[in-house]
Amino acid sequence: MTKVISLSNEAYLTLKKMKKPNESFSDVVLRVASKEKKISILEFAGTWKGDDIDEVFSIVLKDREQAKSREVEL
Repeated sequence: MTKVISLSNEAYLTLKKMKKPNESFSDVVLRVASKEKKISILEFAGTWKGDDIDEVFSIVLKDREQAKSREVEL
């Protein structure tokens, strides 16, 4: 199904610059929109804001102890 939408000239030119060879404008919109869904891990970086840091740290240490090590030849 095809839909008709209106874009400002600035929006059109922006999409046109982003468009790759052999890519439709629909492909550009989907590519850009899908990037919005992905959150960078850097978004979570910073100071811990919860009051459960001791509990979380304890769980992390316990998980590390239970993790199996693998021998690697270098």
